[in-house]
Amino acid sequence: MARDSQAALVALNRFGFGARGGASGDFVNAASDPRGFVKAEMSRPNGVLLEVPGLQSTAALGKAVFDYQFEIQQGRDAAAKSAPAAATEGPQPPVDAKGQRRNLSLNSIAMDMAPREPPAKPQENANASMTPPETMQPAAPKPPPQPLNIIQKTFRAEALARLQRAVIADCGFTERLVVFWSNHFCISANKGGVARMWAGSFEREAIRPFVLGRFGDMLKAVEQHPAMLFFLDNQQSLGPDSRAGKNRNRGLNENLAREILELHTLGVGGGYSQDDVTSLARIITGWTYAGRQGQLGAPGTFVFNANAHQPGAQRVMGKSYESGGVAQGEAVLADIARHPSTAKFIATKFVRHFVADDPPPALVARLADVFGKTDGDLKALATALVDSEEAWKAPLTKVRSPYEFLVASGRLLAQIPGDPGRYLNGLNVLGQPLWAPAGPNGFPDSNAAWAAPEGMKLRLDISAQIASRLADTIDPRDLLELVAADAASMETRRTVERAESRQQALALLLMSPEFQRR
Repeated sequence: MARDSQAALVALNRFGFGARGGASGDFVNAASDPRGFVKAEMSRPNGVLLEVPGLQSTAALGKAVFDYQFEIQQGRDAAAKSAPAAATEGPQPPVDAKGQRRNLSLNSIAMDMAPREPPAKPQENANASMTPPETMQPAAPKPPPQPLNIIQKTFRAEALARLQRAVIADCGFTERLVVFWSNHFCISANKGGVARMWAGSFEREAIRPFVLGRFGDMLKAVEQHPAMLFFLDNQQSLGPDSRAGKNRNRGLNENLAREILELHTLGVGGGYSQDDVTSLARIITGWTYAGRQGQLGAPGTFVFNANAHQPGAQRVMGKSYESGGVAQGEAVLADIARHPSTAKFIATKFVRHFVADDPPPALVARLADVFGKTDGDLKALATALVDSEEAWKAPLTKVRSPYEFLVASGRLLAQIPGDPGRYLNGLNVLGQPLWAPAGPNGFPDSNAAWAAPEGMKLRLDISAQIASRLADTIDPRDLLELVAADAASMETRRTVERAESRQQALALLLMSPEFQRR
C-alpha cells in the first residue's frame, strides 16, 4: 500500500487542501483511486459555483454601497454647513459655477470610506493571530465589538462562504482552481470600499462559472466586471478624441490594457509592444460601470459609455480592429485569448502552481498544446495536468501558502468556521490578506515567498496555539494516519511519537513536511 499512500498524499496535498478529520475517509478514498479522487469534483460543474443565501449580486451590492457612501457624503456636507466658519477653513469639495458642491468622485469616496483590516505586525501579537474560529478562545475579555458597516458585513460574509466551502470540500481541487484563477485575475479589496464590497462577488461571478469552462469566456467576464474596471481605473479612461475627452481635457488610463496583456494573457515577452498597450487602452475606453444615479444603466452593472470611447480603427498585435463600440474590445480579447503566447504563459503558471517552482518544460509544452487545441478549455487543461506523470512523480517540495495552510488545518481538525475573523487575521499576519495582494500581479507562488524563516516561525506559533486548545481531545498519532498514513516518513513518525506532550506532538505534526508541503 506504500505506493498508493504516496499517491494519496499527492492527490490530497498537491491538488487539494489536505485530508479532512473525523470519519471522512479521505485518505483511504484517495489511496484507492488517486486520479479518480481528484477528478471527481470536475464531474460536478455546478459544484464550483458558490450560491449561498444572503450573498448578493455585484449590481445589488453596488447600489447598496453607492447609497451608503452618498449618505455619508450628505452627512459630511450637513456637518460642514452647521460648523462655525473658522472650522470650515481649508480644503473643501469642489464648487460648480452655481456655487453648489459637486459630488465627490466615486474613487475619492471609496478610498476615504474603505474599512480596513490592516495586516497585523508579527511582533505585536503573533500568538493570538489565528486558528480556526472554534479552536481557540481569547485569553482575556475583549471590549464590545463596534457595529459593522455594510462594507465590512459584506466582506466578512463573502469570506466566510469561501472558507466554509474550502473546509468542507471532498478533495478541494476545484476550490484550488478557484484560488489559482482568482489570484491570476486578482483585484485588491484594499483599493477602497467599492473594491472591498465587490471582492467576493467578483470571484463568484467572473471566476467560478468559468473555472471548468473556456479561458476566453473568463477573460471577457473578468475585464468587463465592475470590480476589475474599478481596481485598474478604467472608469477614468477617456478617449482623447471622444466627446468626454475633449470636454474634460483628459485622456487615456492604460492600467487595465497593460495588465490584460502583461499579466492576464500574453505575459512579459509575449510579443506585444507599448503601441499595442496604447491601442488596447483606446479600444476599451468607455468600458465602465453605472454609478448611483444609473444614467447609463442599472447601478453597479457593466456599461459601455459611447461618449468616452475613442472613435476609429485601432491596431493590436498586427491586426486592425474596426470601430464597433464594445464589440471592438471583445474581438481583441477573443484573439489574444487564443494567442500561442497566452497558451504558454497560462500553462507555465498552472504547472508552477501545482507541480514545482521550476515547471517541467515537457509538461508545460503539453498543457500549452492542450490549451491551444481546445480553444482554452480549462477543464481539459486541468484534466491533462491530473493525467500527467510529472504531476504525480515530482516530489512534494512546494510549501503551502498561508491560505492553504489555514484551510488545511481547519479540515484536519474538523473545524468548520462559523466566523471568518481569526482566519482573516491569520492571513494578515502570514502576509496573504484575503483578496488583497500588494499589486495586480497577485500573491507570489513560490517557496521563496512562503518558506522564509520568519513566516515559518509564525506558522509554528499558530500551530502551538491550535495545539494548546485541542491536544487534550485529539491524539496526534491518529491524526498522522489521516494526514499521511504509511506515506509518513520515519522521522516524522518518531517526532510525533516521542514528543513530550500531546500539545507538542500536535504542533509538530502541523509543522511536518507531510502537512506543510504539497
